[in-house]
Amino acid sequence: MALEITDANFDELVMKSDKPVVVDFWAEWCGPCRMVGPVINEMAEEYAGRAVIGKVDVDNNPGVANQFRVRNIPTILFVKNGEVVDKQVGVVPKAVLVKKLEQLF
Repeated sequence: MALEITDANFDELVMKSDKPVVVDFWAEWCGPCRMVGPVINEMAEEYAGRAVIGKVDVDNNPGVANQFRVRNIPTILFVKNGEVVDKQVGVVPKAVLVKKLEQLF
């Protein structure tokens, strides 16, 4: 299961992580987000211990969403060493997300 990332724990879990991080910005009412959600959860299990994979509910955590200028959801950020190194907006096949994550190792 993907980590719940919030405005309060974002810096600790994402920016200070020594592992690659995948952050899915989503909302309950977003149809495409519900398509991406299970893929993010699968990746969280598959990469447990090797990467940090989490989700930010943009309705409950507007600070982080604004900080990274997330205007459309789902938006998935790929972070390495505290820097956003890649971004994916919209629904894509799992293979696309896995490839982007693999490039961070």
